[in-house]
Amino acid sequence: MTASEQRLRPVPRPGILDIEPYVPGKSGASGPNRIFKLSSNETPFGPSPRAVEAYVRTGEKLALYPEGSSRALREAIGAANGLDPERVVCGAGSDEILNLLAHAFLGPGDEGIFTEHGFLVYKIAIMGRGATPVVVPETGYTADVDAILANVTERTKIVFVANPNNPTGTYLPAADIRRLHAGLRPDILLVIDAAYSEYVVKEDYTDGRELVEDFENVVVTHTFSKIYGLANLRLGWMYGPTAVVDAVNRIRGPFNVSGPAVAAGVAALDDRAHIAMSVAHNETWLDRLALEFSRIGLHTTPSVANFILIHFPDEAGKTAAEADDYLSARGIILRRVTSYGLPNALRMTIGSDEANRLVVAALSEFVGAKRG
Repeated sequence: MTASEQRLRPVPRPGILDIEPYVPGKSGASGPNRIFKLSSNETPFGPSPRAVEAYVRTGEKLALYPEGSSRALREAIGAANGLDPERVVCGAGSDEILNLLAHAFLGPGDEGIFTEHGFLVYKIAIMGRGATPVVVPETGYTADVDAILANVTERTKIVFVANPNNPTGTYLPAADIRRLHAGLRPDILLVIDAAYSEYVVKEDYTDGRELVEDFENVVVTHTFSKIYGLANLRLGWMYGPTAVVDAVNRIRGPFNVSGPAVAAGVAALDDRAHIAMSVAHNETWLDRLALEFSRIGLHTTPSVANFILIHFPDEAGKTAAEADDYLSARGIILRRVTSYGLPNALRMTIGSDEANRLVVAALSEFVGAKRG
């Protein structure tokens, strides 16, 4: 583009147009009357009825600005998790928190690290600040601590680690998280994205909050979009050191979380039975689906989250793309993960009993038909 052409309209700063926009999983299909959407890791149980009631009650206050710091929600998060609410920041989904952290700590010339099958928002957040994304290879679809540390340079300012990881469902045990942190300079911010932590039942798992208590360069992020079923309200939070919290609060919008979202979040945290039901259902179906898919010759990556990654052979008639078309024609929507570097896999959210059985039956038919 010439200088004269640039003057014809506003031009984004260098690097912005190099960012590939985030593309969510499809939510529908033409043809079938009934759709089972298992592409976005949404809970099959929906939000707690208490959260819905709390949301509805806020209707009479829609003309009023919410309290600017989400204090009620921060205090509820603190009480539910044994955390200092003054070190909690709430946002419009954890996506906003991730972008705020990049905004606060990255700039041109800096580098941000994430792993090869990590959440796509990390790259967008890094490039959005004019910094350089550094993609680190994984081992067995799992973040590799040694590989991450080997890619740290003097320009590294942030390391993003999803634990559990989306879309693979794998996780790093607490000992590996501690080893990763120990290998980073004090001026590098370790961001542990724990969006799916509530589903994890492994005894060696941690979301990293104990590191936040002891060090100045660790932040943990969470979301209400998954197990709490509030994805449509866009609600997330982070727990961090005082200095990091101060920096983020200086740049976040003054009313970045709506009053209805705060009310629903407070109520959702209080319904422990709803959460326990979701965890039990998820644990049962993770094991069952892995076994069922194995029986029909499809490999899965062991997952601790509320989804499972299904691998397909790179052969004509048996590919993930063809399986996706086959399922979509029957009203079953899974997530293509080509943008995550996984062209021969589909990610399946753990759905209702009915939805899960339908996926198993449809893929059994797909594999059987292709074998024939």
